[in-house]
Amino acid sequence: MDNFTPEQYERFEAYRRHALPKQAVRKVIQQSLGQQVSQPVAQIIAGFSKVFVGEMVEKARAVQIRRGETGPLAPDHLREAYRLYQQETGRVGAARPLRSKRLFLR
Repeated sequence: MDNFTPEQYERFEAYRRHALPKQAVRKVIQQSLGQQVSQPVAQIIAGFSKVFVGEMVEKARAVQIRRGETGPLAPDHLREAYRLYQQETGRVGAARPLRSKRLFLR
């Protein structure tokens, strides 16, 4: 953290302070799975989700910088970040998404 630029440090502090609402995460899980999940399970999934969102924002920022663009992130930056993430880690989620839902559709 000592080597962060002021902008990076501000972004890190915002990331550290915020959390995904556990009840909202629990509701999404229950709607997706069609069954109840315990609070600890929802909390774990919320933590993993926060890490995933952080990685997507980092990659999207890198895409934005590589293109020489400034300002807020655009949906196209996130789509490209997700494409790069899939390339690096393999397919995310179910092999066949439920009801053909995919992230960051055009």
